[in-house]
Amino acid sequence: MGPLSLPRRLSVLGCTGSVGVSTLDLIEKSGAEVEIIALTAGRNVERLAQQARQWRPRLAVIEDETKLPELRDRLAGTGIATAAGAHAVVEAAAMDAQWVMSAIVGFAGLGPTLAAARAGAVIGLANKESLVCAGPQLLRIAKLAGGVIIPVDSEHSAIFQVLDPLNAQFVARLILTSSGGPFRAWTREEMAHATPEQAVAHPNFSMGAKISVDSATMMNKGLEIIEAAYLFSMPPERVDVLIHHQQIIHSLVEYVDGSTLAQLGPPDMRPPIALAFAWPERLPWPAPRLDLTKGPLTFENPDGDRFPALQIAKAALAAGGAAPAVMNAANEVAVAAFLDRRIGFLDIAAIVADTLERVEVQGLAGEPNSDVLEGAKATDAMARRVACDVVAGLRPAS
Repeated sequence: MGPLSLPRRLSVLGCTGSVGVSTLDLIEKSGAEVEIIALTAGRNVERLAQQARQWRPRLAVIEDETKLPELRDRLAGTGIATAAGAHAVVEAAAMDAQWVMSAIVGFAGLGPTLAAARAGAVIGLANKESLVCAGPQLLRIAKLAGGVIIPVDSEHSAIFQVLDPLNAQFVARLILTSSGGPFRAWTREEMAHATPEQAVAHPNFSMGAKISVDSATMMNKGLEIIEAAYLFSMPPERVDVLIHHQQIIHSLVEYVDGSTLAQLGPPDMRPPIALAFAWPERLPWPAPRLDLTKGPLTFENPDGDRFPALQIAKAALAAGGAAPAVMNAANEVAVAAFLDRRIGFLDIAAIVADTLERVEVQGLAGEPNSDVLEGAKATDAMARRVACDVVAGLRPAS
């Protein structure tokens, strides 16, 4: 086997989160020789400084400007440049990295991802919101700049691996798998009394609070339905979700002749990161191996009554325009309110649906602004205002 033509200049956006940490761990374990151009983080200045001292990037950026003095103190004498603020994160994303991991959580990841796309980088995309809020525009910008968007979510990575582009017209369905989250077996009555602590206790992965709540409501799968539709040019009625608690099969592609192809792997984020990093090659590293003798694989359909987020997402995708961005913004507002104990768990999906309905009634959702980021920001801000009004109209959670 000859040497791999791996990217040498890398940036990791969101380096202190679970995907960012996994990315740097993978690169270290693979022994790949790389130059880190930039590392960016939100507020975790201690971990950012530790990573910067290990990897020696040209630039370390903390989004929280109040943390900049501490970052400078921690990196004093290293020669590593430091910066702070959302604008600095965007500027870091636009630097001359060949490969960029986009792992910032939430709408905040859109601006940096667009900047990396305009720079023509190969982007390992772990930020769902970039595709949900501006998918067609992001993909077009990347293509025109000579870059590539490679999904890092395990579900979309699986489809990326088994969907033959030459036979895409023969695809009957894309099937995304889901663990079902912590409330897979709960009744709706039990879910009504769920606490934030219970919602963030994911059965298979250790993730941030917002992503964990999205898994509990299955809004993460709703967002992934929209992602899959944009990434693989698939209408909403041909993207489905199947609960697969073991998370061994990450997604399936069903063809019109009855053949169904699946990608299997252990529940670990590093294999899809490795695929994105080495694409179109494969990266040899001490990866965890799959043992299919350990137990049965089970599947079930999601319950639409207990998990309405899936149909909400399909409806937003079918509506098109700014509807997916409105849905995303409303979800972020609702999840934050739940984590603050201002609303109940079941209120999250209801707030998202109510926000979409109010925006449609008010006629505020329209075609994206010609400036992709500014248009997305305007839609996001408008949707957040409406969602905050909806939250304010609810009684506090008991």
